[in-house]
Amino acid sequence: MIKRYENNTLIEKELSQITNFFGELKTGTADNPAVTKESVHHFFKEVSGKPLVRPAWFYDTQQQGEGLVDVTTHLVDMVQWESFPEEIIDYQEDIELVAAKRWPTILSPAQFARSTGQHKIPAFLAEAVDEEGNLAVFANGEINYKLKGVHARVSVIWNFEAPQGTGDTHYSIMRGQYANLIIRQGAEEEYKPVLYVESTGERSAAAFEAALGQAIEGLGARYKGLAFEPVSAGRYRINVDPSLVTTHEEHFAEVTEKYLDFLQSGTMPEWEVPNMIAKYYLTTRALTEAETVSAPRQADEKADSAGK
Repeated sequence: MIKRYENNTLIEKELSQITNFFGELKTGTADNPAVTKESVHHFFKEVSGKPLVRPAWFYDTQQQGEGLVDVTTHLVDMVQWESFPEEIIDYQEDIELVAAKRWPTILSPAQFARSTGQHKIPAFLAEAVDEEGNLAVFANGEINYKLKGVHARVSVIWNFEAPQGTGDTHYSIMRGQYANLIIRQGAEEEYKPVLYVESTGERSAAAFEAALGQAIEGLGARYKGLAFEPVSAGRYRINVDPSLVTTHEEHFAEVTEKYLDFLQSGTMPEWEVPNMIAKYYLTTRALTEAETVSAPRQADEKADSAGK
């Protein structure tokens, strides 16, 4: 779970646990969840300066997995890990699925060839190919659910290619009594994750800034150069020393090191296994629900197409 090693996520988690600053995590609603995690990815992109070549099976959701059980695994993990740190989650008692949906990304034959280097779509993908030869990949999905009574939403989107100069994006928000904690990774941030905090208006501007200053000071010993700067009224950007910023690829090394520590010691925190079960229970249950919802619609679309 590589997001556990990204500085903005770590600081977001720590700030959410400082009651004097953040307050209590809100309960939220289905339309306005207390916690939201969104992730946008791209099938065709460059990694370390070279085009990423996808194997053809990457587009087979029977082998690769759908979006609802792939990237959302990381997002659900973040919701659990940040909202209820080191607490055991009982998948039967603590999780309530509210709604789930899925939809495909449509790839043209030219896009498939550009991404894979293969100029013919393999037979094992035939059922996902329409009359024009376009490939439908169910890589997108959204899950609305309640975790220990708190409304949460996670969503993943896969586009074919990012516009020039852009890249994958991540969005996160945790809504508290006094503060909202928001991670953005868009154009304003040059597609690098940045943590913002904003006042909910429950305190005066001076009181909110004072509480933020105390929280940042308390975390300063663990995060070199940790500071905040105003962006607009009641909104601040959180900064750390550039030396602490690590890449997506470096996080994999940290995950590996943690795994090897567990393997060598033969133990893990008592919450890891039940929370892992809870995570996969939710994603697989959501996929089943989404397939049930989307199946009648797909049948109607095929019938309409046949009628034409």
